[in-house]
Amino acid sequence: MLIVGPAGSGKGTQSKRISEDLGIVAISTGDIFRVNIKEATELGREAQGYVDAGDLVPDSVTNRMVEDRLTWEDAKNGFLLDGYPRNRTQVAALDEMLSRLDVSLDVVLELTADREELIQRLKKRAEIEGREDDADEDAIRRRLEIFASETAPMIAEYDARGLVRRVDGLGAVDEVNARIMEALKP
Repeated sequence: MLIVGPAGSGKGTQSKRISEDLGIVAISTGDIFRVNIKEATELGREAQGYVDAGDLVPDSVTNRMVEDRLTWEDAKNGFLLDGYPRNRTQVAALDEMLSRLDVSLDVVLELTADREELIQRLKKRAEIEGREDDADEDAIRRRLEIFASETAPMIAEYDARGLVRRVDGLGAVDEVNARIMEALKP
């Protein structure tokens, strides 16, 4: 399963809940990066080189990290990917990975939310959690625009495959989780 949605839509919170509810591992690409860098794995050292240079870690490294993570024992009975894939190139790479691992993608859960509500949510998160990346409204708007332009083709591709289930990500955590669980029913 994949979970996608703009910043502030509740992906991280709901990923944890879905993982617990379904007994599958939630895999965040941010977590994969941090673990590999902290443990100084070969991939972690390669990624750290890009980070230290101020560059984005290329898809080739990200793809290898994700594929490695999907081979861990805890992913054998299912997984929820959060933060990957982000574009059509990564969709193709994920398709190849899953084919090699003899696994199929069952669902792409898209959390939707009103843009103005997201901006208010992120500004509040900045105040509560001290997250500087959420404090500037213009920066938030740019991030939301980039997300929309980069992920729209990816979501359209999964939609054409009949995999996308859209759920309103706004509301109390339990309410959103209930909508998700309902949307995931066969």
